[in-house]
Amino acid sequence: MSSDAMDAYWQLQPLARTLATAIFITSIGGHMGLIPMEWLYFHSSVAIFKMPPQIWRFITTFLLSSPKLGIILDPYFVYQYLSQIEAGNPKFQRKEDVLWYLITVSGIILLLTQYFLGFEPFLLGALIMALCYTGSQDQRGMKANFFFFTVPAQLVPYCMLGMSVIMNPAALPQQICGLLAAHLHDFLVRLWPEFGGGRNWLATPAFVSRLVTTPRLLQREYGTGIRPRTQTSGSSTGASTGSVLPDSWRTRGTGHRLG
Repeated sequence: MSSDAMDAYWQLQPLARTLATAIFITSIGGHMGLIPMEWLYFHSSVAIFKMPPQIWRFITTFLLSSPKLGIILDPYFVYQYLSQIEAGNPKFQRKEDVLWYLITVSGIILLLTQYFLGFEPFLLGALIMALCYTGSQDQRGMKANFFFFTVPAQLVPYCMLGMSVIMNPAALPQQICGLLAAHLHDFLVRLWPEFGGGRNWLATPAFVSRLVTTPRLLQREYGTGIRPRTQTSGSSTGASTGSVLPDSWRTRGTGHRLG
């Protein structure tokens, strides 16, 4: 990959590019047989009651795309909708708010699918629907392209449901769960506090903020740099350079012996 392509990659929205890349790599590994599928899917008995707990399944269940063309399209849709949320959604002012949104919406999707649908091994379709709903609701009055059609932005999730009715009805229940999860998140975070006078039940906790805004992480135009640790021993003593003279003396020259 050329340096220009790498520069363009690192200039993408960080959370969106990380999730889309993880989906792309996991999907290639899973569909090509490089990663066993039984290591990825979520099931409560496997993830919780087995020792040691296989907690990675809470994440990997959202990382496997549909086969063939879905390996390209699913990461694309994830990046498109999540970058809209990350870059210009007024409900998510900070990166930690977007990260907490992903955690909470994914948890709601897991609960809804387990309760209403039973065993659903992979839930990326529900997550894409949730991202689409959240990203489009604050674009009312704007137009969006849905394949070859131009529709009001807030109707894109329902266009996706209509497309599933025609092309893939089996995906419809999972997408409805994703839509409900995103709507419930919007109600608890925005609608209920603003119009109902209640509190935000899904406010971003402090530990997520500390995780994202670690002092040793430097936010750059692209990529992430790590701030070097400060030296505890001062260099003015000359101990770190092997000289017994202080810095102010060592700048005077080599010195000469008198007498």
